[in-house]
Amino acid sequence: QVQLVESGGGLVQAGGSLRLSCAASGRTFSRYTMAWFRQTARKFVAAINWSGNSTSYSDSVKGRFTISRDNATNTVYLQMNSLKPEDTAVYFCAATHEDFLHIWPEEYAEWGQGTQVTVSS
Repeated sequence: QVQLVESGGGLVQAGGSLRLSCAASGRTFSRYTMAWFRQTARKFVAAINWSGNSTSYSDSVKGRFTISRDNATNTVYLQMNSLKPEDTAVYFCAATHEDFLHIWPEEYAEWGQGTQVTVSS
């Protein structure tokens, strides 16, 4: 089991960038697939596998967002570039023990509390 804490949200103008971080507790972080979802309805944004060599993105963020992880520091990141007003949402970090890039929120057992991202036009 891991506990997840997101940070890095805020207010940014359209076209700007933000980097979200998700710090995980626990000694088995490297054996969790990590993902980012956003409200409402916990829509899938991106996922990264255990080793970090495979990623998946929703069509709406592909080419603008990059997910990465550092297993040495138990942290997963979401670099968000070319932000649009429609990216405004609460962003959640999630974790599953399966080494598979799930896109459905019900496949993830562990969740953070969320961080607000607001993009102004």
